[in-house]
Amino acid sequence: MTKLLYQTDSYLREFDAVVTEIVGDGAVLDRTAFYPGGGGQPCDLGCLLAVDQEWQVTKVKHSDGRVVHKLDRDPPPVGAKVIGSLDWEHRYALMRTHTAMHILCGVIWRDYGASVTGGQMEPLRGRMDFEFERMQAELVSEIEEKINAEVAAARPVSVQILPREEAFQIPDLIRTKINLLPPQITEVRVVTIDGLDTQADGGTHVENTSEVGSLRIVDYKSKGRINKRLVVELEEVAQ
Repeated sequence: MTKLLYQTDSYLREFDAVVTEIVGDGAVLDRTAFYPGGGGQPCDLGCLLAVDQEWQVTKVKHSDGRVVHKLDRDPPPVGAKVIGSLDWEHRYALMRTHTAMHILCGVIWRDYGASVTGGQMEPLRGRMDFEFERMQAELVSEIEEKINAEVAAARPVSVQILPREEAFQIPDLIRTKINLLPPQITEVRVVTIDGLDTQADGGTHVENTSEVGSLRIVDYKSKGRINKRLVVELEEVAQ
């Protein structure tokens, strides 16, 4: 089974690994920092390096319980030692964006009691749907002011991996309308924004809300009688 390095260290940019299996045009590694996508967050990109060779990682995905790194050419053989290197600009933008989505979710749950009905993100832009009956410009402006206040509050962001039974003792752990955690999951990764939000989550995040930067709600729309969408954009920051 692949050790998922990103679960405990989102800032790891390079890592050593060994190829354990070939699946089509992809490689399975004994350990990886590449996030395979999920929860609305796209997968990581980057490359694998071995001696004087390089393979571009064009996609990472779950497949039958394995994390498969799809490559741009024939994979290295089983047993090969490689160095994995993330496209850090892509990853860090997604980390900031994912934490921004948790800030948005935390503010709306805390202040308006609305559940999440869906979400998706790309680097520096994300959308989230909530159980709101009405969404007006005044409310959108109010929410935008509140989420930027949480960025300015510089709240620490932490990760824990807990036994399922212990994790589900946390009130309001699941903010989505439907609990998407399969019953066979025995350990739950919990992401906490100190004083604002605690959720079961598998994605990558920054360590402090201040890293998210300025947020703008650039669009809002109705997606049903009790389903309203907010679209958030982040500013670019120097790496």
